[in-house]
Amino acid sequence: MRIAIYLILLIIGAVLPHFVYPVLLMKILCFAIFACAFNLLLGFSGLLSFGHAAFFGGAAYVSGYLIKNLELPTEVAIIGGVLSAALMGWLVGILAIRRQGIYFAMVTLALAQMVYFICLEAPITGGEDGMQGIPRGSFLGLSLKDDLTLYYVIFTGFILAFLIIYRTIHSPFGQVLKAIRENESRAISLGYDVPKYKLLAFVISAAFAGFAGILKMLVFNFATLTDVHWHMSGDVVLMTIFGGIGTILGPVVGSSIIITLEDQLTDSAGDMVTVIMGVIFVVCVLIFRKGIVGESVALYQRMLGRKNLPQVK
Repeated sequence: MRIAIYLILLIIGAVLPHFVYPVLLMKILCFAIFACAFNLLLGFSGLLSFGHAAFFGGAAYVSGYLIKNLELPTEVAIIGGVLSAALMGWLVGILAIRRQGIYFAMVTLALAQMVYFICLEAPITGGEDGMQGIPRGSFLGLSLKDDLTLYYVIFTGFILAFLIIYRTIHSPFGQVLKAIRENESRAISLGYDVPKYKLLAFVISAAFAGFAGILKMLVFNFATLTDVHWHMSGDVVLMTIFGGIGTILGPVVGSSIIITLEDQLTDSAGDMVTVIMGVIFVVCVLIFRKGIVGESVALYQRMLGRKNLPQVK
């Protein structure tokens, strides 16, 4: 059943750019990777970060600088950006994992704001104008100037990122993360080095968040302060909660719906888009606590349970 769903989604993703604007689809895929990376931390490790925009936008700036200023190949720039995001994740994680709950979230937010002000003041980032005119270049011999070609490159990147995150969740490492999420004290009593597992999960999540930011930078040819602003961290929280925390497909569904709504409502609603997103967030938290995917799975299980009940004659 699960494999069939994934195959259907794979086929849909392969043919969709021939019917829908590829740039919108690429934006959805980038944020889907971002949300999946965040869900690895929140949904399976129980760590709420309000600073993931630092990795998302910071990696975009690093890769953009490597491509535009140093004229390095796109492949090298992507690797450099992901490594920079992982390094930032390691530095932030070392400080943040010393705290729990809201204190952990506030530490990540504070450190992310430091990255924001560095991007604002540093001369190489372009300040308020951002880093613009970043060429796409080529990837493994394929020119990325064509939107359709870039879409399939990003679609492949999304599949690889999704599979790695999926394998991480279902590995022994992922099981330990779930144990820490459910009962950290018991995980410690069983002999697990909880801080090490938390830090590794934070670094992996940061690396994939940076990968998502790099792909977004390639799509739009620029990296701006919006990418490192705390609003971006809030957006990924909304996407994950809306889709379903702790579910595999939840972040993908949540990011797809939120990005599509923003795209459709921008022209008609203008500045009211933020208010509408806020209302959606409140409704989701109050009514759909498990998110769209989580509630759907729960409903399916209830229906299946009723079907399996013995018939009373």
